[in-house]
Amino acid sequence: MKTSNVIEFRPMSETLGKFHLGKKKVLIPEMNRMTAHLFAATFRSFGIEAQVLRTYGGLDLGKKHTSGKECYPCQVTLGDILCFVKEERERLGSAFSPEDYIYFMPESEGPCRFGLYNKYQRIVLDSFPGLKRLKISSVTTKDGYSVEGLLEKEKVLSFKKAGFLSVVAADIMDRLTWRVRPYEKEQGMTDAFMEQAMHRVAHSFETYGVANDFDPVLSELDGVLQEAKGIIDPKISPKPLIGIVGEIFLRMHRDSNQDLIKVLEKYGAEVENASISEWVNYVSYAGLRQARKNLALNLRLLRLPQVKACAKEVLNFGTNLLFQERTQKALYRRAQKITDLAGDHKISHLEKTLDRSGIFSFDVSTEACLSIAGILHCAREGYNGVVNVYPFTCMPSITTSAVVRPLMSERQFPYLDTPYDGSFQPNREASIRTFLYQAQQHFIQHGRKHTGNHTAPQ
Repeated sequence: MKTSNVIEFRPMSETLGKFHLGKKKVLIPEMNRMTAHLFAATFRSFGIEAQVLRTYGGLDLGKKHTSGKECYPCQVTLGDILCFVKEERERLGSAFSPEDYIYFMPESEGPCRFGLYNKYQRIVLDSFPGLKRLKISSVTTKDGYSVEGLLEKEKVLSFKKAGFLSVVAADIMDRLTWRVRPYEKEQGMTDAFMEQAMHRVAHSFETYGVANDFDPVLSELDGVLQEAKGIIDPKISPKPLIGIVGEIFLRMHRDSNQDLIKVLEKYGAEVENASISEWVNYVSYAGLRQARKNLALNLRLLRLPQVKACAKEVLNFGTNLLFQERTQKALYRRAQKITDLAGDHKISHLEKTLDRSGIFSFDVSTEACLSIAGILHCAREGYNGVVNVYPFTCMPSITTSAVVRPLMSERQFPYLDTPYDGSFQPNREASIRTFLYQAQQHFIQHGRKHTGNHTAPQ
C-alpha cells in the first residue's frame, strides 16, 4: 500500500471516537487470544459482525509506519490493521469499501502511551488513499469502558454482563492452560485441547450471550474444566511457581513476548500470569477512588452542581466494580469446585499491600501500582519468583523495576525484568535459565504455594 503525499487535516472526532457499530464489520486486535475470541463472540451474539484480526503478520508494516519511539504494542496493532486492509483489498478488489469496517481500539487516560495509540493510528490510516473512511471506535477508562454509544441503549446493560463474563471466562481458561500444561501426559495435548475448548465456549457465548442466558455457557465451561483434568499426569512432581506481572499487552500477547510462558515451562516452571480482569477491575476501582475524592472536595467547597455530578460518578463506578467483583468471585468459586485452579485478587487488596509496604501508592495511577503490589503479593504468598514483562522504554514498568528490584534482592527473592521490542536478544534465554535456577533453589528451600495435590518437596 502506498501513502498519500498530502495529508488533509480535519477533526479526529469525525473518524475516531464512540461510533454506533451497526452493520459494520468490527475488527478486534488480538491482545490475548482467548479473551479476544470470547469477546468477539459476545459481540456477534448482539448482532455485531466482529472479527479478531490475525496478529503479528504485519509487524514489518507497523514498524515501517512508526519511528521506533512508540510503544511496541502500538507497532504490533498498527501492523495488524494495515495487514488486514492490504489482504482484504487483494481479496475483494474493487468491491473493497473502507466504510464497511470499524477498527476497535480502546484507550486509557494518564501518562501511559496507550491513550495515544488510536490517535496515532488514525493519522497513519488517513495517510493511505481511501482509509479516512475506515473509522476507529474506542472505549475509554474515563467512563469505565462503557459501551454506551456503540450499541442500542436497551442492549448496553445486557452486553455489559455478557462482555465481562466473557473476560472472566477467558481468564479462567488461560489459568487452566497454565495449570495443566506443565504436567501434561504428552507434549502438545493441552494446547490442542484448549484451542478446541476456546471455540466451544465462544460458540456458547455467541448463541446465548444476547439473552443473558448464562447457564449453557457455564455448563460448557464446566465441561472444559472437567475434561482438562484428564490431561494431567499425576506422576509429575510439582514445579517452582512463577508469577508474571507487567504491561498488559506484552504479558498477554504471546508473539510479542516470544512465548515467554512456554519458555519458562520448558525450563521447569509452572506459571501464573496476572489476569485481564485485573485491569478491568482496576479501571473501575481507580474511577471510584477518584470520584470519591472529587465528591469530598466539592462538598467542602459547597459546589452543589459538581456534588451531584460526582455523586453520580461514585454510583456508576461503584456499581460497576461491585458487579465485576461478584461475577468474578462466583465464576472462580464454581471453577474451583471442579479443579484446583488459582483464584484472583481484589484491587483493594493490592492497594492495602502497597499501603503496608510504604514503597508506592495508588495515587500514582499507572500499571506500576498493580505490578509492584503483585510482586509483593508473589513474594509473600508462596511463589518462587516473579517476572516483569513490558515493552522496551515503558515508563510504568521501568518504574516498577526501579522500585522493586533492590527490595527483591534484599529479600533474596528471584526477580527478572524482560523488556521486549521485537528483536531477539542473544542473552535472553541465558537470563531466563539463570532466573529459573534461582527459583528452583528457592523452591527447594521454601516450598511453594500449595495448589491441590502439588505440594512442596519433602
